[in-house]
Amino acid sequence: MARKEKAPEAAVGAPLYMATYGDMVTLVLCFFVLLYAMSSIDSQKFQKALISLKGSFGAMKGGTTTEEATEPNTSGEDGRAAGASPRIEMDTQHVAYTVDSYLRTEGLNKSIQVTINQRGVTVSISDQFLFDSGSAELKNDGKRVLYKIATLVRDEVPAVSVEGHTDGVPLRGGIYRDNWGLSSARAAVVASYLESDGKITPQKLQAVGYSAYRPVVPNDSLEHRALNRRVDLVFLSQYPK
Repeated sequence: MARKEKAPEAAVGAPLYMATYGDMVTLVLCFFVLLYAMSSIDSQKFQKALISLKGSFGAMKGGTTTEEATEPNTSGEDGRAAGASPRIEMDTQHVAYTVDSYLRTEGLNKSIQVTINQRGVTVSISDQFLFDSGSAELKNDGKRVLYKIATLVRDEVPAVSVEGHTDGVPLRGGIYRDNWGLSSARAAVVASYLESDGKITPQKLQAVGYSAYRPVVPNDSLEHRALNRRVDLVFLSQYPK
């Protein structure tokens, strides 16, 4: 009886054309990888373009440019304009001790009080020491003390709030009309002197008048009213936001 021949075995593996197809896909992938490597994506320009697009749809605040939105804040603190005073950490105890020591040496600690509070260091100066009654023109003695205090603290404090106060007696007539005008004018004059002669950076300064509405004691006697008539130099422990 004749021997039966075995049927040929089926070919094992993928078709031959898949090898060529795989090589082609690999080459295409390498081509796109090469293109990506040769290109450089400028993320800053892309961000500016995105912000400009938002601005055209009214999504940005008026007056804001793409440079303002993308450039880092060189002031070192959020919410502060470029060019503002650099951030300084104030040693509250040291500033208070330095000013108080000077005042005691000059025998001025009765007319000028130094206190430490949550805001920083407050130097309260009697209005009689700085001004004539109803006037906002600095006396020479007042200028001398303000100049010395400025030289002691100008490099040590982040900011200075100059605050004018009056007593509760209404101001009648004159160029300032009322206690609001007088307290504000006195604060502005002191701040101006601290900048011009005391050489305190103007970005550190602010001036405000409180009229008779921030008394330290009730306005019920001559002595108490005299205490309330003052100019406070508040050396702030932080730059105001």
